Amino acid sequence: MSTSIYGIWDGKVHDFRNAPQGMPPPVLEGLEDFAPHNPTKAFIADRGFMVFDRETSLVEAFRAYMAQAAKESCGRCTPCRVGTQRMRDLLREVAANQADPGVLDDIAELARQVTDTSLCGMGQSCARSLLDALEHFRDEFKPLTPAQAVFQHSFVYTTAPCVEACPSKIDVPKYIDGVKGGKFDYALGVILDKYPMAATCGRVCVRFCESACRRQEAEGPVGIRMLKRYAADQAILNNRLHFQPSPVQHDKRVAIIGAGPAGITCAYKLLLGGIKVDVFDAQRAAGGMASVGIPSYRLPKDVLKAESEDIIRQLGGNFFYSKVLGENFTVDELLGKGYDAVFLAYGASQGTRFGIKNEYPGLNRYITGVDFLLKVHQRVEHDVPFEVKGDVVVVGGGNVAMDCVRSALRLGAKSVHLVYRRTEEDMPAEREEVIAAQHEGVIFHFLTTPTGLMVENNTVTALEMVEMQTKGRDEKGRWNIEPVPDSMYTMPCDLVVAAIGQQVERNVVKPGEGIELDRWNCIVVNADTLETTRKGVFAGGDCVLGPLTLVHALDQGERAAASIRDFLLSGDVYVRPERRIQNLLSKNKLLADECLEVAPPHKDRAVMPELDAAERVKNFDEVDQVISKQSAYEEASRCLRCYRLYSVVTEKHLPREPLISNNETVLAE
Repeated sequence: MSTSIYGIWDGKVHDFRNAPQGMPPPVLEGLEDFAPHNPTKAFIADRGFMVFDRETSLVEAFRAYMAQAAKESCGRCTPCRVGTQRMRDLLREVAANQADPGVLDDIAELARQVTDTSLCGMGQSCARSLLDALEHFRDEFKPLTPAQAVFQHSFVYTTAPCVEACPSKIDVPKYIDGVKGGKFDYALGVILDKYPMAATCGRVCVRFCESACRRQEAEGPVGIRMLKRYAADQAILNNRLHFQPSPVQHDKRVAIIGAGPAGITCAYKLLLGGIKVDVFDAQRAAGGMASVGIPSYRLPKDVLKAESEDIIRQLGGNFFYSKVLGENFTVDELLGKGYDAVFLAYGASQGTRFGIKNEYPGLNRYITGVDFLLKVHQRVEHDVPFEVKGDVVVVGGGNVAMDCVRSALRLGAKSVHLVYRRTEEDMPAEREEVIAAQHEGVIFHFLTTPTGLMVENNTVTALEMVEMQTKGRDEKGRWNIEPVPDSMYTMPCDLVVAAIGQQVERNVVKPGEGIELDRWNCIVVNADTLETTRKGVFAGGDCVLGPLTLVHALDQGERAAASIRDFLLSGDVYVRPERRIQNLLSKNKLLADECLEVAPPHKDRAVMPELDAAERVKNFDEVDQVISKQSAYEEASRCLRCYRLYSVVTEKHLPREPLISNNETVLAE
C-alpha cells in the first residue's frame, strides 16, 4: 500500500510532515513502488495529490501537470485555453524564483475560474488539486532547488473513462474532436496510431468505450463506434488509405503466425518501425476470425481486406497462406531459418460442443457455430456449396450465435430458432444484434437449455430441451437458473448449431519448444510485455486470452510490436509508463465511479441508418449504413471531453519511446 507524507485525496487532508514516527493511512495501492528502482516522489490527479518524498518540489510537480493541461486544451473556451497556459507560466516563475509578490493568489484565482467556468471535463477537472494544494499547503510552493531540478521528473498521462474502458486505450475524445472539426484525416490518424483496422473496428467493436461514456447518465452514450466508422470510411470511399514503407529500415526480420487482428496489428506497427515482417496463416486470406467468423452483412470483406492484407503489403510485408503452425512448420524451424523474433497470434478457431446426450463426432445436421460461419463465409465469398434449409436451431447467447441465426435466414432456412439458457437481459450479445435478429424473424426461446440430441441413422432429427427458471442473482448480477421439474420437450429440426463458445486448438505449439501453456491450452505470457517463456518468442490475441473480442486482439498486437521492437533494437523489453499508469488506474478503480455532476443540455443520439429487415434477409449486403456528415458533426458535439490528467513524479526519467507510427504521412493527399 502507498502512503503519503502530505496531500489531499477526495477532500481529506493528510499532513505528516512533522510526524517523527508513525505511518500515514494507505491511499493508493501500487503507487509507492510504481517503477522498479525509481522511487515515486509524488502523484497528482483531479481527485487530489500525494507527496511521498519530503524533498519533492510541489511547485515543479504542478507546473508539469499544468503544462500538460495547456497542451490538451481544445481551445473552445477562454478559461481553459488561456487559464491553463497562464497557470503554467506563473508556476514556472515561482519555480525559478522570479515571481512577483501575491502570485500564488493570482494562481488560485485562475484555478478557481478555470474549474468553475470551463466548458468541458478537461478544464473543469485539471485545476482542482492545484486549488486544494494552494489552500492547504501554500508554504510548499517554493523555488526549485538545484537538486530538485536534477532528481525530479514528471510523467503526465491523459485519459478519460472511455479511453480506459477500451482495451486499446485509444484516445477517443481526440478523434471525436477531429470529426467535430471536419478534420477526418486527423481523426483517422489518431486511430491509426494504435491499429490499422479503423473501419473494421468501427463496424464490429463491442464498444466498451460507450458503456463507460458519462453521457450514458443523460440521454445515452456518444456513438463512438459510428464516429470511428465515419472517419475511416471517408478515407476508404475516397481512395485515400495509402501507406508508404518506413524510410528507416532495420536488418531484423519477424515471423508472425496468424493474420487476424492481433497479427495484422503487430505486423503494421513493426513495419512502420522499419522492421521486416513475414505473416503466416492457415487460411487463404487475411483477417482471421474477423474474416471467416463475421458475416459480410456486418463486415464487408473488401473493407477488411483494405485494412489488413492491403495495408501490410503496401508497407512491405509478406504473406504466406495455407501454412499451419504445428503441421507445416514449427517455432524451432522459424528461429532456425534466421527470424530474429516470432509472434504467435493464431487465435481460437475451434468450436465448443454441448457435452449432452447422443452428441458424438461425425453427426449429420449438427455443427458448431465456428464451423457454420466458416461454411457461410466459403459459400458467400468463394461459391463453395453449402445448403441450409428447413428448421434451424442455434443454441447460444453471444454475438456468434446472433451471426449464425441471421446468416441461416439469409441462406434460406424455413425457420430459425435461438435457444438460450438464461434471460434476454443476461445475453452477452450486443443488444442491437439481438434486436436486429428479432426484426428479421428469428424466434427466441429464453430460459431453455438442451439436454440431448435425438438421432436416427447418424442424423440429428430433433433437440431435446428443458425449461429453466430463475432463482436469485449471482455475484455478476445475472440470474441463477435451475431446471423446471417435468418440463422436458423436443423440438424437431433440420440443423442444430452449437454456438456456445470457442477454444484454442491443441497441438499447435509442440512440446519441448520451451513455450508454456496453461490448462486451457492458452500460451502463458508476461501480461505487460507479452513475452512467452522462450526468449525471442511473443504471443497475443485469442491464443493468450482465449476467445475475447476484436479490440482486445488489436491491443495485444500493438503491445507485442512495442515489446518486439525493444527486444530487437536494444536487447531488452520494458514496461512503458503509460502501461504502468493504466495498471494503477485499473487496480484502484480511479475512473470507475466517474459521474455527471450537472446534467448536460439534452442532445439526442444519432441513429444509424440500416437496410429494411424484409429486404436485407434476402442477401448478405451490409445492413448498417454510414451516417451523414451533419449527423456525424452533431453526434461528435455530444462528447463532453471527460479528460483526466494523472501525473507520477519519480526520481529518474521513466523510459519513453516514440510511437511506432507515422500517421501524418500514411494518407494520400
